[in-house]
Amino acid sequence: MKRSLRRALWAGAVVVLTAAMAPVATAFGAGSVTATFTKVQDWGTGHETRVTITNGSDATVSTWRIEFDLPSGTSVSSFWDADVTRTGDHYVAVKKSWAGGLAPGASFSWGYNGTGAYRAPLNCTINGASCGGGGTPPTTTPPTTTPPTTTPPTTPPPTTPPPTTPPPNTGAKKVVGYFAQWGVYARNYHVKNIHTSGSAAKLTHILYAFGNTTGGRCTIGDSYADYEKAYTAADSVDGVADTWDQPLRGSFNQLRKLKQMYPNLKVIWSFGGWTWSGGFTQAAQNPTAFAESCYNLVEDPRWADVFDGIDIDWEYPNACGLSCDSSGPNAFKNLISALRTKFGANALVTAAITADGSNGGKIDATDYAGAAGNLNWIMPMTYDYFGAFAPQGPTAPHSPLTSYSGIPQQGFWSDAAIQKLKSKGIPANKLLLGIGFYGRGWTGVTQAAPGGSATGAAPGTYEAGIEDYKVLKSTCPATGTVGGTAYAKCGSNWWSYDTPSTINGKMTYAKNQGLGGAFFWELSGDTTNGELIGAVKGGLG
Repeated sequence: MKRSLRRALWAGAVVVLTAAMAPVATAFGAGSVTATFTKVQDWGTGHETRVTITNGSDATVSTWRIEFDLPSGTSVSSFWDADVTRTGDHYVAVKKSWAGGLAPGASFSWGYNGTGAYRAPLNCTINGASCGGGGTPPTTTPPTTTPPTTTPPTTPPPTTPPPTTPPPNTGAKKVVGYFAQWGVYARNYHVKNIHTSGSAAKLTHILYAFGNTTGGRCTIGDSYADYEKAYTAADSVDGVADTWDQPLRGSFNQLRKLKQMYPNLKVIWSFGGWTWSGGFTQAAQNPTAFAESCYNLVEDPRWADVFDGIDIDWEYPNACGLSCDSSGPNAFKNLISALRTKFGANALVTAAITADGSNGGKIDATDYAGAAGNLNWIMPMTYDYFGAFAPQGPTAPHSPLTSYSGIPQQGFWSDAAIQKLKSKGIPANKLLLGIGFYGRGWTGVTQAAPGGSATGAAPGTYEAGIEDYKVLKSTCPATGTVGGTAYAKCGSNWWSYDTPSTINGKMTYAKNQGLGGAFFWELSGDTTNGELIGAVKGGLG
């Protein structure tokens, strides 16, 4: 991110089979297992459909298989969260290997994009029985499976209060977003924008990035942006201008006002990042002194009410980022332990960590599991896997959820990191899935599919090779999907980024894995009406 700006649809080509496949039955208990098809979007030349399997029986369903026909003129073009095969107009969808069993009363959703206008599937069966329940497969999907088209997947439930009266944070899933302190300059993105975009009502936590780590201490990163900048009435969260003599101004005061407007919103001060992680090496030599300095800074009387805890973004302990660290595998664990001791049980102590899932990679370099007990949650940065920091390519999506044929590096995808961290004993509900609200791109590319060569970084508004989603959605719309994320080729430029649809697939994965929620880098990359955070919030349910 300053990490250098911190470095879907589950998609796949529909496989054409030469022979129809026989249904596989699963023994159900009393009651029925049903599958319903919901039209999510329809733009005439294409559509998006969500398929929901509901276990209405009294026994866990270990697997499922849906068969259906699509009317002439429409076909599946991409899909996510299920494995789909095709024979003519007949489709078979089966459970992904990572999806667990379906408990009594539980539901699971997968989805697909189709060509042509939406038309209801025909002859639908699930595990050999009617998708609507009972014994005889219907000739059409029951009418109740197609709700009004005015309810897109990312729209909050109708009962969601307007932004000025946010709902209490009663849900278990966390929606955590970074606010970059330097965004108040060239990007002209201020705390007020979190409110006007509708994002504040969807967030559970804001990570303020970044505080510095110099001299083995927590220090201020940018005093002007943090607490000195005077806000006009037009730019202030509550429409009240700062005065010359008030004790606290800048983003800290704006965050205070935002929290008054949204009393359930928590703010965490994040320290380190790509640029400022070098100071952790010295901090690791005296964790107690480091923790003392961090506590004194975060709990400074001028802004103690603004922050609810501290986040450590060390890139990377006992490994190399912008600089290399050799503090040993216990350094991170010891640092977190000292912070928890100093901040106490009630403060939030969190960490953003590597998402390198390769064998012997950065996750293996540090005892992250040993630190987990003192952390409220852990955020593996499941983005920036690939990018124009390798200027000649090969082109590859920077935030793949899963592996795919031809991926340049084994273990460089989100699920690899999640599974490795879980295998080390970190509870799933302490892991959040990372989403990038930006794309990474190359130029000089001739091949539309991933794996092409390039001549360098594609032009970006603020930095070559990086561009916000809010720009890319219009200037280079997604043309394909791979590994659970999207990519696009426009002229000689090739970009990869997440869209509302791919985020929806990733959130389904997060729920099925039992993760604690999701986090993203960073708020200013979203549209002015918060398309992506809407997909995160809506996808987590």
